[in-house]
Amino acid sequence: MIRAFSPTPEDLGLPLDELLEELGPQTASLLGPADTRAVRATEFHEALEELPEQPGTLLLAPSAAQLHEAEFARLAERASLIGYAGIAVKCHEHDVERLSTLAATAGIPLLRVSERVTWHLFDAMLAQLLGERRLSEDTHRDRGSEPLFALTNELAEFFGGSVAIEDLGRRIIAYSSVPGQLIDRLRTQGILTRRVPDSPFNDDQYRTVLRSESPTKYPRLEDEEPRVAFAIHAGTLPLGSIWAIDASGAGPLTPEQDQRMRAASALAASYMLDDLRVRRATQQPREDRLRTLLDGHDVVGSEFAELGLSEERGAALLAFSPERGGPSLVPTQLRSTVHRHLALHRPETVTAVRGGLVYALIEQESSRSASDLVEPLLPVLDRLVGPGVRVALPGVAHRPVDVAALRALSDRLFDVRYAGQGPPSGAERLLTVAALRPALVFERTTALFAEEPVLRAPELARMTAEDPAVAETLATWCGCFGNVSRTARELGIHENTVRYRLKRAEEHYGVALLDPDTLLAAWLQLRSG
Repeated sequence: MIRAFSPTPEDLGLPLDELLEELGPQTASLLGPADTRAVRATEFHEALEELPEQPGTLLLAPSAAQLHEAEFARLAERASLIGYAGIAVKCHEHDVERLSTLAATAGIPLLRVSERVTWHLFDAMLAQLLGERRLSEDTHRDRGSEPLFALTNELAEFFGGSVAIEDLGRRIIAYSSVPGQLIDRLRTQGILTRRVPDSPFNDDQYRTVLRSESPTKYPRLEDEEPRVAFAIHAGTLPLGSIWAIDASGAGPLTPEQDQRMRAASALAASYMLDDLRVRRATQQPREDRLRTLLDGHDVVGSEFAELGLSEERGAALLAFSPERGGPSLVPTQLRSTVHRHLALHRPETVTAVRGGLVYALIEQESSRSASDLVEPLLPVLDRLVGPGVRVALPGVAHRPVDVAALRALSDRLFDVRYAGQGPPSGAERLLTVAALRPALVFERTTALFAEEPVLRAPELARMTAEDPAVAETLATWCGCFGNVSRTARELGIHENTVRYRLKRAEEHYGVALLDPDTLLAAWLQLRSG
């Protein structure tokens, strides 16, 4: 069945081949055939923790080369199952073939990181590249870019032409506005769209500029005025580039022009790197906070305040389960659709994917219940994600530490509902404790009998093994409140057959049919299987 997906900016990423091209062969290389799957995020591998359920993640695995083959194979299989974009490792030459084979078997790309590049630097480079990719197209003059505009104006007064600072995604993040500056059509179009227009010369020029250790001057090309360009680096970390139109003409680069570009690059790097650090420090993804609450580990108690949720009102947890056995990217698409819909009504909405399920946390409101909020969303999910999505509404948490318990309860709601027969329809897709309380009771008693076998009556176990028809009749009779006629109809047998089997249960297996406590315990045991 073809499903209609509506990609959103948060679903997009940087194709793996483009990412490797930006990093350069001296930083990382792909072991195996080229791959174009998109990288959306990075994550360091922690041996004692589960892999986050984030398709598109590039897994950084510093210790992968030291893992036994079976351990690495399990890691690669799990990452592939979730939909990761690849695994980055450092390894010796003699390990390349072994790790490549294991990764290829699991169906996931393997990146080999240069020994000269530290993991922290590699992570910073990836964060920069992916961060630039995610920046909004309508970049505005935020705290980090205001000094850059002043810097471009200063350079424009010196060169006499328009100056632009670009990020690694070729977006113009700052530009000069000096009266009388020389400007051409290409620069004007770039400023209007905040993106460098496509040009047949672009790729070669950018490659040259980013790899050059000195400013480069380009002569007039068709309708493009002469330009001086220089890369912006923080150490070995590339951040962007500066492009200045040179009104003096097509002469060679002068020593003063060289010095001015170098000084501007160093200053721009400090501003851009500081802004990158501030963004990463102050804008920790809300999803990470929700995942902390869902896991129940390292909860400090201030999470509701940080997420803009009132502890007095409480926070309602909603869990969404796509049709089981669907494509691996469905949870990501489901999260996007759920977040867009809920955020229209509850701006404080925070969502995350965990274990193939989508969880949303919203502030509880007395005027509109969570079920009223979710019910209109079901037809939208059917159309955009596919039919069969169920929603669990486990309740409200008044403290951050309560969220993990609600998450566990929502998982139980899904488990008992999926154990039922037939496809979901109507209200059956909204799973609440009130609607499924009996099923939850039986689910818990089943677990109780499994955990403590001493609670099982041996005569009932023997009856189930030797006389399954008698056991079935006894269980049905208990469910029919001791009504023989109804039991016979349920089983499609004669009433006398029911009486005979009950008498056999009492006389041969010693079941006390007249003792209500014994019957309750017997019924629960027979229901538990």
